[in-house]
Amino acid sequence: MPESIRMWFEIIFTLSYLIILWMIVFAMKKRMGEVQAGDEKVARLFALAFGLLAFGDSFHILGRVAAYALGGLDVHPEIFGAPLGIVGIGSFATSVTLTFFYALMLPIWKERFGKEYNWFSYFLFAMGAIRLVILFMPGNDWQNTSPYNWAIYRNIPFWIQGLGAAFLFWRDGRKEGRKLYVTLAWLFLLSFSFYTPVVLYARTIPLLGMLMLPKTLVYGIVAYVVYKDMFVKRIA
Repeated sequence: MPESIRMWFEIIFTLSYLIILWMIVFAMKKRMGEVQAGDEKVARLFALAFGLLAFGDSFHILGRVAAYALGGLDVHPEIFGAPLGIVGIGSFATSVTLTFFYALMLPIWKERFGKEYNWFSYFLFAMGAIRLVILFMPGNDWQNTSPYNWAIYRNIPFWIQGLGAAFLFWRDGRKEGRKLYVTLAWLFLLSFSFYTPVVLYARTIPLLGMLMLPKTLVYGIVAYVVYKDMFVKRIA
């Protein structure tokens, strides 16, 4: 695929996703009063999680669009006299907000299934905290191309955190017949199946970077599935 076509496809696709995601977030806020009795706390947590997701993705997507407009993804425009790697900063922002996104899945799980936090849930919280610490370490070199080893370091706790949350949704969703949470578990697993090859192999096989597009689409589907299930009134 010619580079210009790939660039425009990415821009159109990701901007469309971002607009739709923000529309869903605002629709969740607007329809909060239509949530079924007893689901209000879970609905607020979901709305917060997707608001954070949209916020972080805005930095990531708009940063890449701006970089393309300025000449390429490796561009470093000067801000207040200092060069700024806008693509790397955007990646940092979405990494932070995705960590909080999956952390919020734990209180959602606790509230929805009437559980208490146990060693496993505390372990997943710890994975999120460890990832945040790693994200802020200078070795990531967010201003430039992040070293491969640091990409692995910061993603190991993220894989554990995200897949652990998916497991809790899947296990208890199946046990209690809550289809939404089983669906979300499979969607989380699908998103990681697209994301993992990019982290591991995209530096040697650049075309694998395109897997980030279906990974992005999956999060849009996750937001829509939650919105449709919890925020849209059912007609009896």
